[in-house]
Amino acid sequence: MSDRLPGFSTLAVHAGAQPDPTTGARATPIYQTTSFVFNDADHAASLFGLQAFGNIYTRIGNPTNAVLEERVAALEGGTAALAVASGHAAQVVVLQQLLQPGDEFIAARKLYGGSINQFTHAFKSFGWNVVWADPDDIASFERAVTPRTKAIFIESIANPAGSITDIEAISTVATKAGVPLIVDNTLASPYLIRPIDHGADIVVHSLTKFLGGHGNSIGGIIVDAGTFDWSTGGKYPMLSEPRPEYHGIRLQETFGNFAFAIACRVLGLRDLGPALSPFNAFLILTGIETLPLRMQKHCDNAKAVAEFLAGHPAVASVSYAGLPNDKYYQLARKYAPKGAGAVFTFSLKGGYDAGVGLVSKLQLFSHLANVGDTRSLVIHPASTTHSQLDDAAKIKSGAGPDVVRLSIGIEDKEDLIADLEQALGA
Repeated sequence: MSDRLPGFSTLAVHAGAQPDPTTGARATPIYQTTSFVFNDADHAASLFGLQAFGNIYTRIGNPTNAVLEERVAALEGGTAALAVASGHAAQVVVLQQLLQPGDEFIAARKLYGGSINQFTHAFKSFGWNVVWADPDDIASFERAVTPRTKAIFIESIANPAGSITDIEAISTVATKAGVPLIVDNTLASPYLIRPIDHGADIVVHSLTKFLGGHGNSIGGIIVDAGTFDWSTGGKYPMLSEPRPEYHGIRLQETFGNFAFAIACRVLGLRDLGPALSPFNAFLILTGIETLPLRMQKHCDNAKAVAEFLAGHPAVASVSYAGLPNDKYYQLARKYAPKGAGAVFTFSLKGGYDAGVGLVSKLQLFSHLANVGDTRSLVIHPASTTHSQLDDAAKIKSGAGPDVVRLSIGIEDKEDLIADLEQALGA
């Protein structure tokens, strides 16, 4: 190729991949192996001592997974990435590098219900404490900062309501506080939003959703922006202090702008063990090749469906940032000019019962707990994904009792509208 930087669609197909040097296979092979042979004793010792890069054991790294990691890092504009078993696993591994028992992190209230549950309950057993802030009130993040704050966590497009978060404004708060900004970019994908361009230091994804895109494999990924100085103030000893298990190496000093990705691999993935299957990595890689095509179709369909629902007499309101009268419309134009995503919510005039009833009457939409599939999906969050929350918390997170969440697929929009029309009429 010339010196021209490849475009997004080219990276989605080619980044990280080369023909297999042994067989010439053009598709990335599935290296379905537990472990890898060393050249000799010195080679093995250098790998285990972090003095050389290479393959040891698939729990720590695998060539199929490595292509996936390089591809997503390229699409997000990061320095390095680490693939793990799920989006939830990505969150655990990230925060393990940053937090000690008794530390705090600030999180936006508008998050996927599973993340709210994980942060509120599961992380307590590690001694990690979440402090909630309102993404519609940037000052609430500033007020939440304490000497124990070690990170800020937001979603670029929030699940379930599809609201757009002002990444740059919250990045300013994180910079002032001297902590990294972590952005879950699952609903946007890098095709719509690249959080690193707006001040994110770490990006996480559930690969299960739009990046994989076909509802056939679970995975997660962590992308290191390479922008944060982990030695500042001694806040992050996992990265700045000598690591006894690696003969006193300081990861920040040794690995520079991809030290965080290395820490996640050799301290987090190595010991916690949420490894991604090479077979799942292969399926997700295949999905990423069509990401630009799919995401644009997702967005175009979602806008058409949202416009239909906004005009229907049974619908009380539609929360979709792609509609001109939506409160997040200007943020969508700033951060996601190609489209406001494919996941959004709407409220029915009949309340809770109407929401549950609509889900059962739809025929083309699949009723299940996922988003980002080629197929259109529907769920009633208050009775499922956000059911562990009380009513007040459900409303704050955008999942009130009358709310239905749609994940719009790549079918013909006319068929999706017809299915909603018959279900609403029924």
